[in-house]
Amino acid sequence: MPKQKKRITDEAELKTEGTIGSTEFERDDELEEPGIVLKKSADSDENTSEVSDDSTTTEFSDREEDGAPKYHQANLETKSKEARQKERDYRKKLNRDAREVVSGSIHNKVKLIVHRPDYDNDSEREYARLSEELMPVVREIARKTLPLLEHETSSEFARHQYYGSKFQADSIAYRDFRNFAKKLPPTDSPSLVVGLRVDESASMSAFGRLEAAKRAVIAVYEFCQICRIPVLIYGDTADASRLEQMSIYAYTDLDKTDPNDRYRLTGIRARSNNRDGMALRIMADRLAASPQQTKLLISISDGQPKAMENYTGTYAIRDMQQTMAEYERKGITFLAAAIGQDKDVIHQIYGSERFLDITNLPDLPAKLVRIIARYL
Repeated sequence: MPKQKKRITDEAELKTEGTIGSTEFERDDELEEPGIVLKKSADSDENTSEVSDDSTTTEFSDREEDGAPKYHQANLETKSKEARQKERDYRKKLNRDAREVVSGSIHNKVKLIVHRPDYDNDSEREYARLSEELMPVVREIARKTLPLLEHETSSEFARHQYYGSKFQADSIAYRDFRNFAKKLPPTDSPSLVVGLRVDESASMSAFGRLEAAKRAVIAVYEFCQICRIPVLIYGDTADASRLEQMSIYAYTDLDKTDPNDRYRLTGIRARSNNRDGMALRIMADRLAASPQQTKLLISISDGQPKAMENYTGTYAIRDMQQTMAEYERKGITFLAAAIGQDKDVIHQIYGSERFLDITNLPDLPAKLVRIIARYL
């Protein structure tokens, strides 16, 4: 007889499980979604953001000769207790890290939950459908990009060499004829890390925007895999319930790479509101801590920020601009791919140097991949 799930309807009951907001509260898999929902899109009921402990796993084995992903079905066995515990521990870490990042900002008291979306057989089929026509374009751009990576040079010099491109006068004292320095060879991986933020507000369901965003995310993910570029892909929405004012969906992460992350990307949904500044801060902070020299954060959005309470208008815009200014000083480059009706507002928020006007949605995947290639 399975354990009966208990619905939490108020914060008094919630506090018996832990604390909320910026503290150590974690929503366990035993708990259902909170009972009061403020706003949901039409298709949000068809999706669950919880990580299923009994999900079906699919293995990624290799690529076909033409470079296309090759998949095969794994044994249909439930995850081991140890695997489930590792998933929970990892999800808790993501929550702690995200709450620590926003603890000193205006989002300190916002009740945040970071989800790690799961995947199933339907995810695999949808991924195959979406990626089939994208992969030839992605592989062609990667084919032109990879030779450039082979000649990537380092700015660091190895000292005390018998020959080289730079004379080191202070080495003469050693009298061992090692008076030169030469550049170190290129590293195995590009000195670039990419973050892709996806606005999962309810308005993304209109005019094919959600499909375009999914295709763009898949194209960027596969391009980064081919070129061995670390990639961080998060989606976000606000006001899923009064106990979950901010939701982050960690589809791929820098600390835990998994070939099956490609299937998680099909879980991108149009959900509720959007608290852009908080999402940008969490992702930018992750990128800032990475060792790569170039750190690129691209936001795919169809509208201006709007969340409860009063996170809208000049207040929200000022928060976004201050967040970008803060993290640009830490080496983050921001770009905004505007795909909706509020392009003028997005242009105002991000400025001309960070703004990408995506008028034709089918062009979005290839355009983003080419932009990333320019930063290599």
